[in-house]
Amino acid sequence: MTQPYRILVVDDEPDLEPLILQRMRRQIRSNEYEFVFAQNGVEALEKLNADPTIDMVLSDINMPKMDGLTLLQQLPGVDPNLRAVIISAYGDMDNIRTAMNRGAFDFVTKPIDFDDLKITIKRTLEHLAEWREALSSRDQLVALQNELSIASQLQQSILPKNPPVTEEYEVSANMEPARNVGGDFYDYFKIDEYVGLVVADVSDKGIPASMFMMSSRTALKGAAIGVREPQMVLAEVNNQLQQDNPTFMFVTLIYALFHPDSGSLTYSIAGHDPPLLLSADGTVTELPLTKGVALGIAPDVVYSQEMVNLEPGDAVVLFTDGVTEAMNADNQQFGMSRLKEVFDDRQPKSAMAANEAVFENVRKFAGDAPQSDDITCLTLRRP
Repeated sequence: MTQPYRILVVDDEPDLEPLILQRMRRQIRSNEYEFVFAQNGVEALEKLNADPTIDMVLSDINMPKMDGLTLLQQLPGVDPNLRAVIISAYGDMDNIRTAMNRGAFDFVTKPIDFDDLKITIKRTLEHLAEWREALSSRDQLVALQNELSIASQLQQSILPKNPPVTEEYEVSANMEPARNVGGDFYDYFKIDEYVGLVVADVSDKGIPASMFMMSSRTALKGAAIGVREPQMVLAEVNNQLQQDNPTFMFVTLIYALFHPDSGSLTYSIAGHDPPLLLSADGTVTELPLTKGVALGIAPDVVYSQEMVNLEPGDAVVLFTDGVTEAMNADNQQFGMSRLKEVFDDRQPKSAMAANEAVFENVRKFAGDAPQSDDITCLTLRRP
């Protein structure tokens, strides 16, 4: 029988232990997870040193004797392969940023949404499994290609899976890297009654771009939790990336916030191509650009935002320039005009259908020509 993942929960609230055991009872009964509890960082370190089978630490920040941020600093000395998720107060960006800088893989906010917690734990442990597989293969690697393949698995493991399809909205997304490891990424996540959507393209390709991509993803998700306006989110992320960027890399990005009840979509663009609006009547329109350059180039950049209302049957397609700049054997680009023609008078019946149509038409256009850039597309549709 497969051994359960062992998760150490560190929190001084006495009600948390029975609550976790009750809300996670299905995973416990199925031998998927096993939980260990500690009241503070000092007790947590004692249990970690005594039990090398613990896989993951889920820790509050504010605790007596030793807080969660101090505990994070100690974890690499116990086991550098441990994965840590921090529990923080809603909007506590300073502590969240510090936790990420000290090695936290992810975070959840209080009051704890157990559906979000389950997703976060699952994603963290999936990443840990990929990392352990990489470590077990490390001594057998004889070529850079193998290393890139493992890096690609790690990168793919952090992209969200099981996109939402509800009565109010549906999302579909995909990314095809030009190399084993790409610089594009996408994300979608719930923020209260809103849905956050991200499509981004990091300068350069390969492992450096992948590392910058992961930093950008973490910074944006953290900022989105504490700041509601997309333009302010981009300003926050830009300043974080620009402060510690010795390689002078940058990322173009579009961040949108969708309200399923009203259909409003508020977005801000950082040096990225504008999205396409696919109206229910079959018309295709480029949404207006907003003010602001790519993230990571200069400090204190001012960004602006736009808002559009999606009617039932409307869809919005977010994409990277790997779509419009895809080349065929004659060195012709796919271009914005061809992308619009994909949907002229052919309104897709689902977000997945729209996404598949983009990739199908780009592949058909490129033919046997080598893929020169990562291709990423995310579609939001209001049924």
